[in-house]
Amino acid sequence: MTKNTFIIGFMLFAIFFGAGNLIFPPKLGFETGTEFLPSISGFVLTGVGLPLLGIIVGAFYRGGYMAALRQIHPWFSVLFLVSISLAVGPFFAGPRTGAMSYEMVMIPFLKEADSLSQLLFTLGYFALTLWLSLNPSKMVERIGSILTPVLLLAIIALVVKAGLMLVGKTPLPMPAASQTYFFNGAINGYLTMDALASIAFSTMVLGAIKSSAVKAVSLQKQTIFAAMIAGVALAFIYISLGWVGNHLIISPDVLAQLHQNKQDLGTYILNHVTAMAFGELGRLVLNIIVSLACLTTAVGLCASISSYFHQQFPRFSYRTYAILFCLISFVIANLGLKEVIGLSLPVLMILYPITITVILLLLINLFLPMPILAHRLAIGLVTLVSILSVLGSGKMDFLEQLPLKPYSIEWLPFALMGLVAGYLLHWRKRQGILSIIQESKVK
Repeated sequence: MTKNTFIIGFMLFAIFFGAGNLIFPPKLGFETGTEFLPSISGFVLTGVGLPLLGIIVGAFYRGGYMAALRQIHPWFSVLFLVSISLAVGPFFAGPRTGAMSYEMVMIPFLKEADSLSQLLFTLGYFALTLWLSLNPSKMVERIGSILTPVLLLAIIALVVKAGLMLVGKTPLPMPAASQTYFFNGAINGYLTMDALASIAFSTMVLGAIKSSAVKAVSLQKQTIFAAMIAGVALAFIYISLGWVGNHLIISPDVLAQLHQNKQDLGTYILNHVTAMAFGELGRLVLNIIVSLACLTTAVGLCASISSYFHQQFPRFSYRTYAILFCLISFVIANLGLKEVIGLSLPVLMILYPITITVILLLLINLFLPMPILAHRLAIGLVTLVSILSVLGSGKMDFLEQLPLKPYSIEWLPFALMGLVAGYLLHWRKRQGILSIIQESKVK
């Protein structure tokens, strides 16, 4: 590995190291107690491994996912990319940055959420997001390039200081069911939305890697090495924060109060541990850093999604899309961080199986080229099963009997069925065509 590979690796790390993702590992760590190891392993698999695999796979296809998905079906390409763009933009990830910033900056001083203060804070937050999105400049890029290493150093300092304070603390005992905890951790990894982002922003990310890459080395090779570097760094941060949450003791009264006030547990843990480690001034500094990092993420999301929609549907201007998306984010953010996360989960439970299937199919296709029909049937069945599993939960009894349903991967057998059926049908069709050709030659 060269020095340039490390630079690209840390650039890739910065792209996926969103401040909004910091709240999920400590919450998962606290809730899984003695079953922390299988839980965080599942989280790292879908929160780190899957997004980086998505970037690597995209590097092997000329034109990226947009071109590859268009070959499977043009309508599927548009609907899928629009869906994940809306999810990582104005519907969930965008509002989450504003709601998290409010809980990080305001709640420690207000003690509990207040609808008026939340409204005023998010109004200012998304007004600033819109202004920066409509006035592109190097300012946001420069702020982001400074904030990422500062935030990283702050988190490392927090983990080290908190680790020294919490070492020797005993995690809460949990019922032994390691497989279930592993898959629960994997579902929590969905909340990072980074796998969706790896597809939605693949072309932009790979363009950034290509511009920094060494010409003598292939884009694919440098992307793989960079992904390994970024993966190690991301896994270290997530596992460390998870360990902190795992060893923190929170009284039942505090948990009940958080539930009553509809506050997010992960945000509370991050705030509480920072205050323990560095005092109120240290907490204020970290919270400001996190909030500014959230703001730069919100601006990047708004600009990227607005540009994509203007390119895909040019009837409306970039400015119109930016205003619309900021307005949607502002409204949803006022539901509160916990509500935003809760609303996102059913949508992610539909989109993630499709995303995983797309990434794995395109990965397999690199080594064993598959007919389009196999792609279509596998993706079609996974889409159908994922939608039914979410919308029909508790209403359709047969869904509970599906294989692997307890592990939330009931879509996997259907992906395999579609793949095999597509192969067989393609082979049969090909044999029929060959027979017709042979008969015509005989005549």
